[in-house]
Amino acid sequence: MIIFRYLCREVLSTTFAVCVILLLILVSGRLVKYLAQVAASAMDPSIMIAMLGYRIPGFLELTLPLGFFLALLLCLGRMHVENEISVLYACGFSEKKLLLYTLLIASMLAVAVGYLSLVVAPTGMAKVGIIAEAQRARGEIDDLVAKKFYPLRGGKGVIYADQVSADRGLEDVFMVVTEPGTGSSMARVVMIVAQDGKQQRTEIAGEQYLVLNQGYRADGVPGEFRYQVTDFQEYGIRLADNRRYREATEVEAMPTRDLLNSADPKLQVALQWRLSIPLMMFVVTLMAWPLSRTRPRQGRYSKLLPAVLLYLSYLVGLNALRGSIESGVVPASVTLFPLHLVFIGIGVALMFANPLARRITRRSPSPEANS
Repeated sequence: MIIFRYLCREVLSTTFAVCVILLLILVSGRLVKYLAQVAASAMDPSIMIAMLGYRIPGFLELTLPLGFFLALLLCLGRMHVENEISVLYACGFSEKKLLLYTLLIASMLAVAVGYLSLVVAPTGMAKVGIIAEAQRARGEIDDLVAKKFYPLRGGKGVIYADQVSADRGLEDVFMVVTEPGTGSSMARVVMIVAQDGKQQRTEIAGEQYLVLNQGYRADGVPGEFRYQVTDFQEYGIRLADNRRYREATEVEAMPTRDLLNSADPKLQVALQWRLSIPLMMFVVTLMAWPLSRTRPRQGRYSKLLPAVLLYLSYLVGLNALRGSIESGVVPASVTLFPLHLVFIGIGVALMFANPLARRITRRSPSPEANS
């Protein structure tokens, strides 16, 4: 048990460190996307942290298999370089027993990853979907503050209101909108001044409009002194919506029990993907053990690049097969599990490749003996 605890401490601590780095990379990428949406007035800044928090379980289920794979390569590679593995063999520990210890560690992490993949991540994505749906329902000028210019989405203009009531009614409205030119025509600027206005939504299509009352509209090309001024009693402007705003698909947010009860091929392959993530922990263990074998003079990082390339081919293959099944290119009867078996076979083949090569080298006669 001392050796098992030693392996647990070394592998789990390295896995934690690698996962933290990978998680920071993924969270930073998502944060940049959210900041761009906030800058474009497509997202409320107050929901950004909540969206990131609910997405972290989904990030963790992706980073844990890779983090565990890299941790095995680093820890076992160091033990080979520093002859710790050779000492363990000399003390009576066989390679099968050490591999069993590693698989026990993988099983503990597989339980954690399985809980994330089957329960926590779908729940988090459901919460993200609820927040995104509420975000899509928000009006373009819901965050308008009195006596401050507010940019419209896409940088197409600004709006100003001297007073904003509790029911989002506007008073003394000033609005400037740029209409892009088409063909040979130049871009036009529309300036609107109104006594009051209110945001409204159509019941059927759900489109949002700003209805202005008692004002005038000036339309013309910048730099020219020919502006067309029109007085109006009521004037409606269609506001941009958030229909393009997407965070979570229905399948990602669907509970696992609903996937189990469905016969839809897309839902079945989504269930297989969730089951594949904990299974990956055992597959990467079988691949990492032989790839971590290094000689003292080779260095612990000598096989890191081919190992990462093998893992990437494994992950890309799973995603490609999943996409092919969802699109109907590959029949639904072909599941994701045969690909796992292929890489299990690769790991087993690599495991027996080095011992077999050493045996052949020992048995082959030397040139001096033949002469």
